[in-house]
Amino acid sequence: MVSTVTKAATAITAETVPSTAGSGRRPVIAVLAVQGAFIEHERRLRELGCDVVELRQLRDLDQPFDGLVLPGGESTAQGKLLTDLGMLEPLRQRILDGLPVLGTCAGMVLLAQAAEGAGDAEGLDPSLVAGRTTVQRLATLPCTVVRNGYGRQLGSFVARAPFGAEEPAAVASGPEATPSTRPAIPLVFIRAPYISQTGEGCRVLARVDGRIVAVRYKNQLACAFHPELTQDDTVYQEFLSLL
Repeated sequence: MVSTVTKAATAITAETVPSTAGSGRRPVIAVLAVQGAFIEHERRLRELGCDVVELRQLRDLDQPFDGLVLPGGESTAQGKLLTDLGMLEPLRQRILDGLPVLGTCAGMVLLAQAAEGAGDAEGLDPSLVAGRTTVQRLATLPCTVVRNGYGRQLGSFVARAPFGAEEPAAVASGPEATPSTRPAIPLVFIRAPYISQTGEGCRVLARVDGRIVAVRYKNQLACAFHPELTQDDTVYQEFLSLL
């Protein structure tokens, strides 16, 4: 899948991000590293001039950091591990207090206040399916996600779509009504969710075939795709602008 992505994605030269305002130092980004595609995020953030720390256990939260990345992977496993490790509530409170956060794929599911479906549950034991629907999430982002909305692994794909806050007129008339002036970027979807409903203040940043696949709400940025698997920096620059 990664080789396909490399061929399909448009390469964009990475820009070094500015130092944290007024401090003269590089931004420090914490990456949740209990499960999933965290290494790829770490590599991309370092390429953009950030320092990176990993969050693997509760004491790692004592490290100073300016932003947080929640990677793709298994949202069920990540939610359970965050709960078992005692990290769920402290991270939730930090996000509510304004910590900038980027959630990708499973990370978006963790942020969402509501989730529909049990993911890729066909053929699973009913008790396991029930466990998937009751797993705890951070639930700080006012939206509803459809887990594994694009199906199983064979449903993975690469697309291009405009990224950025939609104009009110475009929202009112529908996402396909008028050509977008926002830049189109490569989007990599792997067993991806999508957003079926957004709450007040949640701004749509990207759609594919009419489905919402990226949003921003205050200090929170969430996308259904994997920006870490392309060389396009648009999503990361949007996230780093929140610092």
